[in-house]
Amino acid sequence: MSRIKQCFENLKKSGKKALIPYITAGDPSPDYTVTLMNALVDAGADIIEIGMPFSDPMADGPVIQLACERSLAAGTSVKKVLQIITEFRQGNKQTPVVLMGYLNPIEFFGYQVFSNAAKEAGVDGILLVDLTPEEAVDVVECFRENDLDLIYLLSPTTTPDRAKKICDLASGYVYYVSVKGVTGSAELDVDSVKKHVDSLRAITALPIGVGFGIRDANTAAAVSKCADGVIVCSVLVNAIAENKDRQKEYIADALGVILSPMRNEMDA
Repeated sequence: MSRIKQCFENLKKSGKKALIPYITAGDPSPDYTVTLMNALVDAGADIIEIGMPFSDPMADGPVIQLACERSLAAGTSVKKVLQIITEFRQGNKQTPVVLMGYLNPIEFFGYQVFSNAAKEAGVDGILLVDLTPEEAVDVVECFRENDLDLIYLLSPTTTPDRAKKICDLASGYVYYVSVKGVTGSAELDVDSVKKHVDSLRAITALPIGVGFGIRDANTAAAVSKCADGVIVCSVLVNAIAENKDRQKEYIADALGVILSPMRNEMDA
């Protein structure tokens, strides 16, 4: 059983929901990322999404675009991201790690080579924002050979037929984008989220994580009532940006200040 599946099953047995923070690898420096990942776990993270920096992150707003710029300027590459995960795994064998990014760097790296390297590093899942189901057949096979979950995005504008097609291809969990727009772009409508999540449950048994617009403990708790996982992104990346010139331990503490109340409210 994959770490992701085991994580969701364990949480379900205990009546809890997954807290899934996102940070960009190498932001503000590759030397910081493992410390920040460990801080996220200490603050209550169940699964960690790690962004692979890309020069044209089309689904992301200014906060994550700037994080990618900082990371790339610091010399972060796909190979370096995998080295970071390898280092994280030296001290943490349990927390699932999902790499999130875009197709171009992986295509350049080579699908099979990347899949093999990701498995060896200790990665559990891959989310490629611009990989459509129609283009994913060969990629899916590479990932499945290495027991890597392929996680897909669904949005408020995804049609039921297409949602079914995507869910049939996905594994691990599906990522429901709660707003129309890029990351960090809009306020969250929890009632609308619940309606869409309920409709997705009719077509898939996979856990459903909800992201975009989770900014504080109250919204995290509200979304956790209808979703299986709460994905926290821009608010954490923004905290890194605001403290990028400080010691990594200070940034780690800043992330904990944001994430710990979310964990507490979700569990209340």
